[in-house]
Amino acid sequence: MSTRSFRFGVVAALAPTANAWAATARRAEDLGFTNLLVPDTLGTLSPLPALAAAATATTSLRVGPFVLNTPLYAPAAVAHDTVSMDVLTGGRFELGLGAGRPGGERDAERLGLSFGTPGERVRHLAETIRVVKAALDKQDGGSQSPLRAVQQPGPPILVAGAGRRLLTLAAREADIVALGVAPQGTEYDLAAKVGELRDVAGDRFDALELSVNLAGVGADLPAWMARQLGGDPAELVRRGSAAILTGTPAEMADTLLRRRDALGISYVSVNGMFMEEFAPVVERLAGR
Repeated sequence: MSTRSFRFGVVAALAPTANAWAATARRAEDLGFTNLLVPDTLGTLSPLPALAAAATATTSLRVGPFVLNTPLYAPAAVAHDTVSMDVLTGGRFELGLGAGRPGGERDAERLGLSFGTPGERVRHLAETIRVVKAALDKQDGGSQSPLRAVQQPGPPILVAGAGRRLLTLAAREADIVALGVAPQGTEYDLAAKVGELRDVAGDRFDALELSVNLAGVGADLPAWMARQLGGDPAELVRRGSAAILTGTPAEMADTLLRRRDALGISYVSVNGMFMEEFAPVVERLAGR
C-alpha cells in the first residue's frame, strides 16, 4: 500500500543532566533514528526546551513534541513557538499536537488552567491548527514578525488521535497521523483504526503519513510496566498486543514491513527505554 520510506522515532523524556540529555540525542542519531520525540507532562522535561537542546547537540535528528497537551496552550503561543523552534533547529522541527492525554487534567489543575470537555478540547485543537497555519501563511509579508520558518510552508503537523472526531480533524488538517491504539489492542484493532481513518480521510488518505508508537520491544518486559501498559506485559504479549514488538530483529522487521504493505504505516516510534533493543530493526529498515 504505502510507498513511503520508513522513519523511526524514539520517545524520551528524562535525563539527570544537560550532558546526559545531549548524549541521548546523539545516541539516537548515531543509531539511525530519524526523530527524537518528547512527551508533554509536568513530570518530565518541558518538551520545547528539551527539543531545542537536542537539536543543538545533533546534526540531522528531527525533533518534535509527542504531543503538546494543546488545551494548556494559547493557539497564538503555539504558532509563535512553532516558527521559533523551526528556526532554532535549522528546519528539523515537527509539530505534534493532541487534544489532551490521559492525566492531562491533573496537569491543567496544577497550572491553574481549565482542561475542558472532550468536545471543547477537540475544538481548541482545531483552532490551534488554524492559527498555526494562518501564522505560517502570513510569512510572505502579511506578518510584522521578522521570524520565518526554515521549512516552507512550515513544519509538518502531526496529530495524535483515537476517536472519530480527532481522526476526522487529523485527516483534514494533519500531515502525519499518530494512531491511538491502546496497548491491549491487537493487529486487528490496528487495522480497524487505519480503516476508520481511511473512511474519514477519503481522497486525502494517501497524502497522510501514518505513525504508531511501540510501548515495548521484546517478550520479556519488566513487570513494573504493567501500570504503564494497563495490564501484565507477559499477558499482553501472549494476546498479541500490536504495541509490543517481539521476535528476532529480522522477524520484527518483517512485522513492520507487513504493516506498511497492508496498512500504510511507515513512521514507527518506540519507548526510549528500548532504543538499544530496537536499533537492529532500525538498521535493517531505515530509509527502505
